[in-house]
Amino acid sequence: MKHSVPHDLPLETAKKAATAALEAYSARFAEYNPTISWINDYLAEVEFKIKGVGLKGSFAITPSSIDMDMSIPFILRMFQQKAVDVVEGEINKWIGKARAGEL
Repeated sequence: MKHSVPHDLPLETAKKAATAALEAYSARFAEYNPTISWINDYLAEVEFKIKGVGLKGSFAITPSSIDMDMSIPFILRMFQQKAVDVVEGEINKWIGKARAGEL
């Protein structure tokens, strides 16, 4: 599953928004044991478990978007759109806060 959330922020501000969104998402869904590892300044790997199934994905911050890429096992695909909606909503919330100078 690949999904992009467009933004119009400076790259460093977009990273702050993405980091805040990932941290908020991790706190909100702590029962899934999420881990976030920054590979470099603009690429993070994310891992968590849902219903005993491990999931891995990445978030890349680009000059114009925050790109998600995650492999979704067949057994969890019925939840895919809901997960995308939740993550996109969290990212957009933090992009809005960044625009308002709240980061």
